[in-house]
Amino acid sequence: MSGRGALAAAFAAARREDRAAFVPFLMAGDPTLERTGELVGALAGAGADVIELGVPFSDPIADGPVNQAAAERALAAGTRLAGILELVSRIRRRVEAPIVLFSYFNPILRYGPARFAEHASASGVDGLLCVDLPPEEAAAEVLPALRAQRLDPVFLLAPTSTRERVRAVARAGSGFVYYVSRTGVTGERAALPAGLASEVRALRRALDLPVAVGFGLSTPEQVAAVARVADGAVVGSALVRFAAEHAGEPDLLPLFARRAARLAAATRRG
Repeated sequence: MSGRGALAAAFAAARREDRAAFVPFLMAGDPTLERTGELVGALAGAGADVIELGVPFSDPIADGPVNQAAAERALAAGTRLAGILELVSRIRRRVEAPIVLFSYFNPILRYGPARFAEHASASGVDGLLCVDLPPEEAAAEVLPALRAQRLDPVFLLAPTSTRERVRAVARAGSGFVYYVSRTGVTGERAALPAGLASEVRALRRALDLPVAVGFGLSTPEQVAAVARVADGAVVGSALVRFAAEHAGEPDLLPLFARRAARLAAATRRG
């Protein structure tokens, strides 16, 4: 069952242009929510098709050192889920790209799934990816809450996913599927896994949903390789690290936008 349709439309638009969708990730609140809003604007201007905003959590088991440090900075700055939803509401005035919140379940549980879904929808969020919430555990409370507010539930699949898990994600998910390119945590890698192309092709045959690949993509060359076989390319740690390393520079935003634009350009297949 689909949500309001913005995610599906973004991937369809990219497909018509013979490219993969560019899906960048930022940790919301790193170093402040105000700066996050500025960086989101830069990503939108650089060609982002879908933007993922991380909800900082104190025990981010799926994140590598770069995103863990970003979450720590965001939490130290006082970032909370309510503030992130307020940020989305503000940036919706100038950013049209669909926004997916990338979260662990604990912040959603503490907020209240139904209350979260209502407030997220009102703020302009388009979907939720809960890293540690498989579709079987989401079925009782989270999925009904999201669907009631026409939000897309986005799920992870990995090279270790069973056929049963793939079928469960196909039934429960909408918008797109996030395929983890390798087991382990997020972070930049020197090379993509050797069997990634065949894995993605097989998954796309098994699903009606677009497949976006993340975990380890950091360079235009890696994005281009993924774009040849997948519907979307997710870049997170490389952008989070770049923003942190250049945080004190007055020209951060144009530098960041140029870096993002090079990644976005690499999604074109022609």
